[in-house]
Amino acid sequence: QVQLVESGGGLVQPGGSLRLSCAASGIIFRLYAMGWYRQTPGKQRELVAALTSGGSTNYADSVQGRFTISRDIAKSTVYLQMNSLEPEDTAVYYCNARYLSNRYWGQGTQVTVSS
Repeated sequence: QVQLVESGGGLVQPGGSLRLSCAASGIIFRLYAMGWYRQTPGKQRELVAALTSGGSTNYADSVQGRFTISRDIAKSTVYLQMNSLEPEDTAVYYCNARYLSNRYWGQGTQVTVSS
């Protein structure tokens, strides 16, 4: 059974930081490209950050310089470090894993940036 479990979301003030984690099981983690997406009501789910199996990264323009995606292969876990958070970052954040035609999603974790 494949499972992706996100954690680390919560309420934070503008300018604050959060670190999201996504623990994967049931896959050969080193073969998969990993990504973080986010979604708000009435909007499409959008890619925030991605990490290929070879270690390359890419980010949405809106988070470039503020967010960092990383992984710990031994722990089968991918992280999203979020700094200088803005109210516009408020969303449900989802973890994604893909390899060839295989694609999996986590259940999501809520991030709210507000005073």
